[in-house]
Parts: sequence; structure tokens; C-alpha cells
Amino acid sequence: MIAQGTSDELKSQVGGDRVEVVVEIPNQLAQAKAALSSIASGEININEDQHKVIIPTSGGSRSVVEAVRLLDEVQISIADIALRRPTLDDVFLSLTGRSAEDEKSEVKPKQRSRRGARA
Repeated sequence: MIAQGTSDELKSQVGGDRVEVVVEIPNQLAQAKAALSSIASGEININEDQHKVIIPTSGGSRSVVEAVRLLDEVQISIADIALRRPTLDDVFLSLTGRSAEDEKSEVKPKQRSRRGARA
């Protein structure tokens, strides 16, 4: 046993909701991060490869509405925006440092050879 609790209790240990914003113009990532700082409940991360700003938040869906308003004020176009909640896979990864998929692949039963010996 790695952890105990309801799924909601375990998910809250990993962290709360996060708003993920993909900006249309990649060189506006830093500006978007600054504009969204007021809705963050923790450290804001930037994924430059995906043109994404990831904002931890405790405001739920209100945070999405606020993010759109804040980015519109500074004229940053949004390619995509979403509210993400932690999954049980996120909990497993946080507790073990490994993804649940990695764990599943190690537990696969060995397949028996169907070759028969013939003389």
C-alpha cells in the first residue's frame, strides 16, 4: 500500500486545479505568465515547446474566466485554455516517481511459448 484515503483526498495531496493556457504567439509566454500571476496559488510554469502557461489555482472554473479576461486586457491571443484537475495517475506519479503505465508494463505476465517439441 502506497497511500490511503478517498480519491479526492489523495488528489488534494498532489495539488489543486490548474489552468493551462496555450498562447498563439510563443514570444508572449513571459507576458502571459506575468498577467496571470494574480490567479495563481503557487508557482506558474511555462512549457515553451507547447507554448503553454500552467497556473496552479484554487478558483476552479472561475479561474478560467478570469484568465481569459486578464489575457484579453493585455491583448494576448489564446489558442487553447483548459481547467485540469489532478488524476489518480498524477497521485501515483507523485507518490512513487513512476507513472502507472510503467508499473503496468512491469507486472505483465510472461507469455508461454506455443512451440511444441516434435521428434
